[in-house]
Amino acid sequence: MRTSRVAMAAVAALLVSSAPALAAGKDAKVWAAAEKAREAQLDLLKQVVNIDSGTGDIEGGRKVAAVLIPRLKALGMTIETVPAEIDGLPENTVATLKGTGKARILMIGHIDTVFGPGTTAKWPFSIEGDRARGPGVADEKGGVIEGLYALQILNDLGFKNFAQITFLIETSEERGSPGTRALIDRLVKSHDVELNLEPGDAPDVITVWRKGSSTMNIAVKGRAAHAGVAPQDGRNAAVELIHQLATVEGMPHSGDGLTVNLTIIQAGSRYNIIPEDAKAQLNVRARKKSEFDEVEAALQAAAKTTVVPDTTVTVTRETSFPPLANNPATDALAARAQAIYAGLGLKLGTGGNGGASQSALAYEAGTPALDGLGPVGGGFHSDKEFMDLKSVTPRLYLLTKLIMDLSANPPKK
Repeated sequence: MRTSRVAMAAVAALLVSSAPALAAGKDAKVWAAAEKAREAQLDLLKQVVNIDSGTGDIEGGRKVAAVLIPRLKALGMTIETVPAEIDGLPENTVATLKGTGKARILMIGHIDTVFGPGTTAKWPFSIEGDRARGPGVADEKGGVIEGLYALQILNDLGFKNFAQITFLIETSEERGSPGTRALIDRLVKSHDVELNLEPGDAPDVITVWRKGSSTMNIAVKGRAAHAGVAPQDGRNAAVELIHQLATVEGMPHSGDGLTVNLTIIQAGSRYNIIPEDAKAQLNVRARKKSEFDEVEAALQAAAKTTVVPDTTVTVTRETSFPPLANNPATDALAARAQAIYAGLGLKLGTGGNGGASQSALAYEAGTPALDGLGPVGGGFHSDKEFMDLKSVTPRLYLLTKLIMDLSANPPKK
């Protein structure tokens, strides 16, 4: 009996020693700093939201970086401007701050949006009640500005108990980060933890799982002909594509699991020509990598049988981000964040969604990652996008305190 008690005591002691320290209550200095920062934080957010910076807008991305970099330099950060890894994208910014502690903390945010040139002229930053609106206000410029002000608070408080904080501000996340893959791989492997500044979900949720993302391309080759004089000589690629897409209709289009959705379809060149070419893109989101293979296999099988004679169908696949699976390391980080929030008397939920992100790359590299740390938002990728202003100060406090907590007790990789 005594041996059993000793063993149980040893196990209990081990659990206590390996668990993160729980927040004792609100840190009055950090909260006051977060409240004080609010007006300037929103002013800076307005400035960057009112700059068009859709993915591939090189000048727009550079304009946003030109606003942020001087502020990062003023905090004592070393700035590295890293060219994109493919053509047609603006440079990425890597800001590094050295400290006196042991933890190596990586924050990642992106300044590219899904909106085209001229959007801000028609839809500028605005505040309506408890919501800020504008292109990219939550996804993800609000998170990037939050990250900058968390660093500002740490600087103002003289907090240096970290080995290094690195802030990657990248410019191609909305296309799956093709301009930063090697850079992200290098950074996540050299840090102890990754904190992602994607927006939180309503009502106040951080992200502990994400679906992976892939694009399936279906291309049909037919034969052109005069639609009035000799339509019988044509082989309609558009009609064949419609038949191919019937396979997609048997796949799920919404929900927490696999989803497959038609997002782009193109066919024909003139109203009086039988279409020689037709193509479609399918956006596939999955919780498991194997599900991408299953979808591709189904499309490849369908491509072997055509309804329109003499047409050929080709299926190709482009992978964006892998899934961020539920995992103990992320759950442990979420528990720390929840303890910090509890110190404010607030409840922080956990969840996931179909929006892929760089945290999945950190997870695959074996680096603990926590996502959805930006202000709460919604209506993403549409003109309904908003940021919940009630979340701005609590989320800034959360990020700042989480950095401080991780600095004192970094997770083991």
